[in-house]
Amino acid sequence: MLLNQRSFTASLERVRRMLGGVPARIQVAALPWRMTDEGVEVMLITSRDTGRWVLPKGWPEAGEHRWQAALREAGEEAGLVGTMSEQEVGRYFYGKNLKSGLEQRCEVHVFPLKVEKVCSKWPEKGQRVRKWFSPQHGASRVREPELAAILAEFNPAA
Repeated sequence: MLLNQRSFTASLERVRRMLGGVPARIQVAALPWRMTDEGVEVMLITSRDTGRWVLPKGWPEAGEHRWQAALREAGEEAGLVGTMSEQEVGRYFYGKNLKSGLEQRCEVHVFPLKVEKVCSKWPEKGQRVRKWFSPQHGASRVREPELAAILAEFNPAA
């Protein structure tokens, strides 16, 4: 049986848990999108540490639904305002480098955000670059294969 990258990674994570591996910590991400005359565009931002292209993401805070935390992160990291879906479009795993030098395995739940306003001032302005891409071009710019698949397959009309 052939597995796509997302199915393979999810299966690998289940095996890791069965064998007693440390569970991944949950993060949330917004997948900002808009419609243009050319079609759907998605926004990526640069990470503060390495400058790689990522989605706005972070840790949920106490009492927040995951989609609410993703909306908050989009505002803080990219200055975006819009309508957030309460339904995730996918999940991906990555290794977050901690200040201690260790790596924390994270499972990121991705929620689509229909962008209605792009603010000129936001908390992390000056620390990140933000840019619109076609979903396919955005997929080619990220490092995580599962995130690339989420971006490449993204269709808000579906």
